[in-house]
Amino acid sequence: MGEIAEMAHVSKRTIDYYTSIGLLNADRSKSNYRIYSDEALVDLKFIEECKSLHFPLDEIKRKLEMRKAKHLRESEVEKHVSAVTQQMKQLHSDLFDLIPIIETLDEEQKQKLTSNLSLLRTTLMQSLLSVTT
Repeated sequence: MGEIAEMAHVSKRTIDYYTSIGLLNADRSKSNYRIYSDEALVDLKFIEECKSLHFPLDEIKRKLEMRKAKHLRESEVEKHVSAVTQQMKQLHSDLFDLIPIIETLDEEQKQKLTSNLSLLRTTLMQSLLSVTT
């Protein structure tokens, strides 16, 4: 457990908690030590990324299950699309609220922020196009 904690930059207690609530899965060694796979490390990094975006743990669990599901029913897909659409609307609103603050920054800071936003916008558009075509 110590190795995966160090690789993901989280505490052992965090890993223990995630395992106890079913976010992470571990195999057991003959001496009953937990063994985490490479997939668990990927999941752990995903969990931490979602937490940084302020997703509640039940939503993170749902996202993990969705990532691992091979097939989803149409109603589940619609529900996920609706949730993502709502999140995009909220992010758009948050960005709109930041515009007056961005305008007070010096040109170098503005350029840095706007170039980051442009890159993210391009990535999002490419993702959306790949889904709709």
